[in-house]
Amino acid sequence: MRDGWKWLVLLALAGGLFLADLAFGSAPVPLHAILDGLLGRPIEDPAWRTIFSEFRLPKALTAALAGASLAVSGLLMQTLFRNPLAGPYVLGISSGASLGVAIAILAVGSSGVGLVSGLGVTGDAAVVGAAAAGAAVALGLVLLVSRRVSVLTLLILGMLFGYASSAVVTILLHWSRAERIESYVRWTFGSFAGVTWSELVVLAPALLFGLGLAFVAAKPLDALHLGEVQARALGTGVGPLRTLVLVATALLAGGVTAFCGPIGFIGVAVPHLARALFATSEHRRLLPATALCGVSVALAADLVSQLPGSQSVLPLNAVTAILGTPVIAALVLRRRLENAFR
Repeated sequence: MRDGWKWLVLLALAGGLFLADLAFGSAPVPLHAILDGLLGRPIEDPAWRTIFSEFRLPKALTAALAGASLAVSGLLMQTLFRNPLAGPYVLGISSGASLGVAIAILAVGSSGVGLVSGLGVTGDAAVVGAAAAGAAVALGLVLLVSRRVSVLTLLILGMLFGYASSAVVTILLHWSRAERIESYVRWTFGSFAGVTWSELVVLAPALLFGLGLAFVAAKPLDALHLGEVQARALGTGVGPLRTLVLVATALLAGGVTAFCGPIGFIGVAVPHLARALFATSEHRRLLPATALCGVSVALAADLVSQLPGSQSVLPLNAVTAILGTPVIAALVLRRRLENAFR
């Protein structure tokens, strides 16, 4: 199999980071206990059993699914817009989710309505529902205008919607109470740890369905990568494909944002890692490579954010930014050098 060793390295890296994310944290769990839990055998120590089954395993599964979803959604956006710096947030879907959460926590909460009292935990049902509603409204607006405008215009409108959402959030922050502002800011940090088993039952099928849509579109995406005119000449239905890509991106980016908060950089940086590793633009290879790279990056970021052996937890968005910034900087500098020698 072509590049077989690269696939083995990616699988081994993702598997090793998954085990490390299960084993390390504020309270280390021995590897033999982790393996017992994964193989369905009873874990002798009750504390280890609780940590593994109730906290570490759902967190690691969420990180793996979220990493793959954000990375694939970023690849879809970069192909659709033919822009190497496009990411899953360019359509304003995640901005809509953030606005929904801001309204739930800052506006509704500060007015004294009890539905969102005591918020501040990422996995709270009211936060998830508000984020999902905001993402759905943003997706509806995107789908409504996508049939009437060009891809470039859609990109500009998505950015404008993001700016407008940020402005509304800023106004809400200005008029909200300190404890509500703290709840919202904690949500914006991003976290995989707040997703419970009952929420994972909802999140996992949505993300897997979105990933399935992306893989179904692999061959048409190769044609779209050449440009819309060439794709139409090759017989690709650009309109239906664009709608499919938008729906898949909304499920992937909107789902992760709703349950884990707005997590940046993974969607922009990871597709470039996959392209550099496999030196291909063929989506049948690039999609699974991007998903595996996303799994590894998300697990690594979660592992670093937990600061193994410490009681402190770093904001996940800060860690992903530290990991992603060198990739984006290298991409920009490389393109400037390429342009200089043309």
